[in-house]
Amino acid sequence: MKNSFIIQFGAGEIKKEREKAKALRKTRWWNQRLARGICHYCRGHFPPAELTMDHIVPLIRGGRTAKGNVAAVCKECNSKKKYLLPMEWEAYLQDIFGKEEG
Repeated sequence: MKNSFIIQFGAGEIKKEREKAKALRKTRWWNQRLARGICHYCRGHFPPAELTMDHIVPLIRGGRTAKGNVAAVCKECNSKKKYLLPMEWEAYLQDIFGKEEG
């Protein structure tokens, strides 16, 4: 089953985690991540304003807002990844790159 890892979080729990993310975006730690200008996924270089915060394990899948679960990513990667878990994202990338090579 493809979506066997979905954990249903209540609206209150997700709201709480989003508030934590809002606070984390104001920290020096996050600003340093943005200043590097490197997307966590594609490794492309971007101006800080073009990077977004991504929950590596998405909130809707049970992820939390913590330094170890957020990454600076380009908008394109963030839009494509959506709610995928890391192993699902890797499989997606392998599928895409595998098709391009063939």
